[in-house]
Amino acid sequence: MTPSARERAVDALLDELGADLVLTDPDSLQAYRRDRAEDPDAGTPIAVVRATSTEHVQSTMRIAAREGVGVVPRGAGSGLSGGSSAVEGAIMISLERMREITVDPALQMAVVQPGAFNTEVKAAAAEHGLWYPPDPSSQAFCSIGGNIATNAGGLCCVKYGVTGDYVLGLTVVLADGRAVKLGGPRLKDVAGLSLTKLFVGSEGTLGVVTEAVLRLVPAQRTPTTLVAMFPTVEGAVRAVVDIKAAMRPSMLEFMDRVTINAVEDMMRMELDRTAAAMLIVQSDEPTEVAAAQIEDIERTCGLHGASEVYATSDPDESEALIEARRQAVPAIERRGALLLEDVGVPLTRLGDLIDGMRAIAESRGVEIAVVAHAGDGNTHPLIVLDRTDAQQRANADLAFGEVMALAIELGGTITGEHGVGRLKQPWLADYLGDDVLELNQRIKQALDPQGILNPGAVFGPL
Repeated sequence: MTPSARERAVDALLDELGADLVLTDPDSLQAYRRDRAEDPDAGTPIAVVRATSTEHVQSTMRIAAREGVGVVPRGAGSGLSGGSSAVEGAIMISLERMREITVDPALQMAVVQPGAFNTEVKAAAAEHGLWYPPDPSSQAFCSIGGNIATNAGGLCCVKYGVTGDYVLGLTVVLADGRAVKLGGPRLKDVAGLSLTKLFVGSEGTLGVVTEAVLRLVPAQRTPTTLVAMFPTVEGAVRAVVDIKAAMRPSMLEFMDRVTINAVEDMMRMELDRTAAAMLIVQSDEPTEVAAAQIEDIERTCGLHGASEVYATSDPDESEALIEARRQAVPAIERRGALLLEDVGVPLTRLGDLIDGMRAIAESRGVEIAVVAHAGDGNTHPLIVLDRTDAQQRANADLAFGEVMALAIELGGTITGEHGVGRLKQPWLADYLGDDVLELNQRIKQALDPQGILNPGAVFGPL
């Protein structure tokens, strides 16, 4: 019997890279099937290549292209949209062992391999008095490669922007195994098309990132932090809109009652369990300016009915308050399995989005907790469910789609930072429209004519 393409691919990987880099035993393969989204439709890879260099990725892609076998790139597995779910019969390239970080303090840049954690880049920059601003809540366990793949944001993006704002250059392995260098250690470079930006947010569908040149900035000043509790969601949302209209805080986060109580259950911080909403706001301006901003924020919160306002410039207290926000998703996960969203709307429609999600939760009989990067309209509705209850799962799936439809109706997006992955792919056409979707597909076809890069993710079958 002639060996199949998949068998030939596995044999070639083992011959070229060796058993120390290529995992094929069933138990090891199981560990790489799903990311944090826990995609129930995840397949099983035929092999996992634990690459340690660009050359290893090139070899894998050449073999995959020759045999017509799919390849799914994977970083830390912290994704929330199923973007690195395994595909049945495909190869998984794990970049978790590519962790090198080199900081150039004179250029205020860092050359980083994709497996390095976000916090590791921050720590390396801090040794030179510098800072890498993008800060997803999962920063302690998410990788730079994954951040680039989804153009991740975080708590500070309201002032400092998202991952793509700090990517100056990339080394990318293309579908045919060629490695190309895009951009580099230059702050201004407009020669040719902006291909670096094209690959940021492409979720492994156009190429595999094996190195990034990241822009660093001077270390952030110690921020002053304010927490405000509100008896109504409407009051909190109106405060958010007014704060953003008056200033540019370095953080402006929202948590609803369900989230507040889940965090209090886990962390015991003496948060007000009766509050309908909580805002966490920071200013990292110079001391006098920050003090004035915090006073203005406190006044604004009071005008919109805040029941309690607390401000501190103590670094430890501030970090404890921010940690409450970072732990929101793990706290909600204690209540059951989650379908995680990250829909975003123009800031002035934030109240309409939250009201609409409350109505969806009531009509479908599901619990939806809401946390948000409120300052830029990016919300994270967390639909809680028991996966063993078929009716509850069906209701949750319906609510998931209705939330995305609502965001589109309000002029928003189906994802602000988590990516489309596989879980949101069915709604991409509704968001983009036929012409823009076709343009996306043309670019995908040009760079990956065989459709082997992260097959099924983002665009679905080509």
